Amino acid sequence: MSELQFSSHRSPVYGRRGMVAASQPLAVAAGLEILRAGGNAADAAVATAAALNVTEPTSTGIGGDCFALFYSATTRAITALNGSGRAPAVLTLERLQREGFGAALPPYHPYTITVPGACAGWCDLIARLGRLAMPAVLAPAIRLAEEGFPVAPITAYFWDRGAERQLRHAPGGLELTIDGRGPRAGEIFRNPGLARTFRAVAEGGKRAFYEGAIAAAIAAAVQAAGGCLAVEDLAGHTSTWDAPISTTYRPFGAAQDKGLRIWECPPNGQGIAALLALNVLEGFDLAGLDPLSPGRLHLEIEAMRLAFADTRWYVTDPQFFNIPITQLLSKDYAADRRKLIDPTRATLDQRHGAPVAGSDTVYFSVVDGEGNACSFIISNYMGFGTGIVPAGYGFTLQNRGHNFSLDPAHPNALAPRKRPYHTIIPAMATREADGSFYASFGVMGGFMQPQGHMQVVIALADDGLDPQAALDRPRFCIEDGTAGGQVALEEGIPPATIAALAAMGHSVNTVSGHGRALFGRGQIILRDPETGVLCGGSDPRADGCAMPL
Repeated sequence: MSELQFSSHRSPVYGRRGMVAASQPLAVAAGLEILRAGGNAADAAVATAAALNVTEPTSTGIGGDCFALFYSATTRAITALNGSGRAPAVLTLERLQREGFGAALPPYHPYTITVPGACAGWCDLIARLGRLAMPAVLAPAIRLAEEGFPVAPITAYFWDRGAERQLRHAPGGLELTIDGRGPRAGEIFRNPGLARTFRAVAEGGKRAFYEGAIAAAIAAAVQAAGGCLAVEDLAGHTSTWDAPISTTYRPFGAAQDKGLRIWECPPNGQGIAALLALNVLEGFDLAGLDPLSPGRLHLEIEAMRLAFADTRWYVTDPQFFNIPITQLLSKDYAADRRKLIDPTRATLDQRHGAPVAGSDTVYFSVVDGEGNACSFIISNYMGFGTGIVPAGYGFTLQNRGHNFSLDPAHPNALAPRKRPYHTIIPAMATREADGSFYASFGVMGGFMQPQGHMQVVIALADDGLDPQAALDRPRFCIEDGTAGGQVALEEGIPPATIAALAAMGHSVNTVSGHGRALFGRGQIILRDPETGVLCGGSDPRADGCAMPL
């Protein structure tokens, strides 16, 4: 990887026998422990996810959903796991109308609780692709929860915000506080309830979560808060194994052997947004423009506006709506959409096309010594989700159902047993010439995620940056993930660029300090196909790191 440029505040990390990159060092250590014990990338991914539930419950947990992409070094095939849950069987638009709900559900209402899909996702990933048994995989997280751990500083800040916003007011929420407040940086926090949950799953598998005492506690907590999730909804949950979606990306004028194929999970996730934007941008000479210049950022922002115009209409549960994925990802469609970009002015009223005659998460990456890779993301959605904790089990329940539309004519309209539009997306890249693994990457954070994926791919492919430098670069974010949304610009983007973008018609605001969490927190691991050397980076906007075995 000597050809990669280095321009970072900290060095990229190199190794050969395996690597984990995550937003919490103790979770990285858990993943490395499993690799050292003979586990592969799938085993280490689940160990890391469970440890993140312990150390960063502000963003993630077994009460939420997960998605994963797995690259097999043997077959060079990529597998996609959808570990997202469905709406309760008795929750209908008619019921919400009778009860007086308007255009959207309140963000922390118990009706936003969909079936937590994470536990089944963990168990299914291990059963199909892992090598170790669940007791071994969950052991590091159980130890952290029982013995306690010192809370990291950025996590402590958001934990205290979550205590004020959700945990103090939600049923059972005080279980994840210290006398009603979040733990301070360096303070030891123990979570015996979560250890109890993990021990049950380690011994009884996913049935221990979706049936029996845990399922009863989940249903009881939701119904006591005024929701309608039932034990039958939990018992009927299943993950799905899907064919991943992809597109090629070649920097403008690049030779065939320099091209990459970018992989995402299919809808109901929003990964297609990143692919749509990259297809549009492929036709511009981005490498010929300064990365933080107004001309280049304008093109990237406008490409994302077009992508969001499509995804906010078309992304939904494919069991309920026929999504024209092939047509949306065609290069001809991208060429037509590219013509809608005015290089001098922002277009804030883009509409979804017709290709045929519609922030709080953790992302991490694992690559093992054999070259298998797992790109994994798991989330409660809005921080602690609803903040509701099933009594004695140490985890909060997500509020992912907030992403449903309440417009009956919309493809993403709420319906019984339906999965909502999902913001969390893992990504991978392979070399188009031979299908070899190039990178496992992701950028967590609500509607920032496809924008982050796009910006990372451009930094790696067009600009030749190493993973750490790519993550260090200041970002933009269309805040609400809509075609006409306001653009947040991170500190580090030149004032002259900010002024020029505003003059082009973009509604912009600058963000610094803890507010930079808006721009997501990413992880990247690259692999050299000739030497097997891994090169990793971890986002400076979080507490984490990349570490080799």
